Amino acid sequence: MRKSRKERPVQEVQEKQVTIKKKRPRTLKVGIRRKTTILLWVLLLGSTAFAIYKNFTAIDMHTIHEREVVEKRIVDTNKVESFTKDFVSVYYSWDNTQESIDGRTERLKTYLTEDLQRLNVDTIRKDIPTISRVYDMQFWNIEQMSDTDFEVLFSVKQEITEGEEKTYVTSAYSIVIHVDSHNNMVIIKNPTVSSIPTKSGFAPTVVDSDGTIDADTTAEITGFLTTFFSLYPKASEQELSYYVKNQALQPIGKDYIFSELVNPVYRQVENGVSVSVSVIYLDSVTKATQVSQFDLILEKSDNWKIIE
Repeated sequence: MRKSRKERPVQEVQEKQVTIKKKRPRTLKVGIRRKTTILLWVLLLGSTAFAIYKNFTAIDMHTIHEREVVEKRIVDTNKVESFTKDFVSVYYSWDNTQESIDGRTERLKTYLTEDLQRLNVDTIRKDIPTISRVYDMQFWNIEQMSDTDFEVLFSVKQEITEGEEKTYVTSAYSIVIHVDSHNNMVIIKNPTVSSIPTKSGFAPTVVDSDGTIDADTTAEITGFLTTFFSLYPKASEQELSYYVKNQALQPIGKDYIFSELVNPVYRQVENGVSVSVSVIYLDSVTKATQVSQFDLILEKSDNWKIIE
């Protein structure tokens, strides 16, 4: 059956459209998501590269704790000591005659300010029954109070004569001395009664043997120490080298006669055996007994030796 003319054009148009659709070339579309992915990769690679760069070029940062260091300056106090000695010899010495008292008053002008001179006018009078002589003095402390002022603590020993009787007195005083830019000095504080250090009640802890050294080793060490300390006073450096390492003890060159070891204490320590011992010698010159205390470290290789 033949198709009509009206139907042919419609069918041909449809066939052409199908043909066009089949022949249209395939194109690659880059969408928004793919651009975002590429951007994220670029950022990741960039940040990684930057981190590696910073790791190699970064400057180590440390917290700095500032600490003030106070440098102690050694001050020469010889001039202050000399000035004080001269002053003490004048101030604490007198005779009970007007001539002596006047001479003392005049000499004190060399040391005291004018105010202190007036303060001391009547400290020693003609009717005083005593005569004083300074036979010793001792410095206990010289403290720099400022750039120009020094406080001096000293003790003075006086021989006091009253009639036929002599008395010996020891007293402690402090004064303040001003030193000007030309090293000239003057006393600006009158001798003021003070106190000097006395015996401390401190007692060190008594160390006892702790049983870490057996009886045989103890006998060996005791024999070694007896031999060593018998030779030690007169031993030369070469002779000491058989008993001592690293010059732990130096030659003393004394004419001492060894008597005995007293209360040796032995303890095992990391680098050997520690020894605390008193050694009694007789001094052949003074004829006195001399007691020395030693804290030593011994080690044994072929023989015992003192290493510290």
